[in-house]
Amino acid sequence: MRHVDFSPLYRSTVGFDRLFSMLDTVGQPDNGTTYPPYNIEKTGENAYRISVAVAGFSEDEISIEAHRNVLTIKGERKEETNEEGKEVLYRGIAARAFERRFQLADHVDVAGAALKNGLLFVDLKRNIPEELKPRKIAISAVGNGARQIAATSVN
Repeated sequence: MRHVDFSPLYRSTVGFDRLFSMLDTVGQPDNGTTYPPYNIEKTGENAYRISVAVAGFSEDEISIEAHRNVLTIKGERKEETNEEGKEVLYRGIAARAFERRFQLADHVDVAGAALKNGLLFVDLKRNIPEELKPRKIAISAVGNGARQIAATSVN
């Protein structure tokens, strides 16, 4: 894939910086980051849910931050102390720290988050301001459409 240089467009546009930054990152690989796995669902007309598999993490080990249309979910497990006489023979449950970032569209806010059965649910809601919502324009009838011009007689 070819690399496209958007730098000349940065100089001639105002307010589109985020758009060009997003276009720059489209072609970049994600460095193979697949942990933790997640789903994105549409749960209503203006409602969405991100489900992240965070087995083994507790609420105080996960942080969620929304800042400038970027939702960041971080997890960091505390060191487990090995009890006396207890030995781990196989560790298959991942305990590594993670950070997932999601780009949010304009006017999408985090409505809440819940941790249940090893899944973190982050609910999102799109709140479109009234001035940006489509509005219906009434059409008024103007007679039969024929124009009448008043004539004055000259004597």
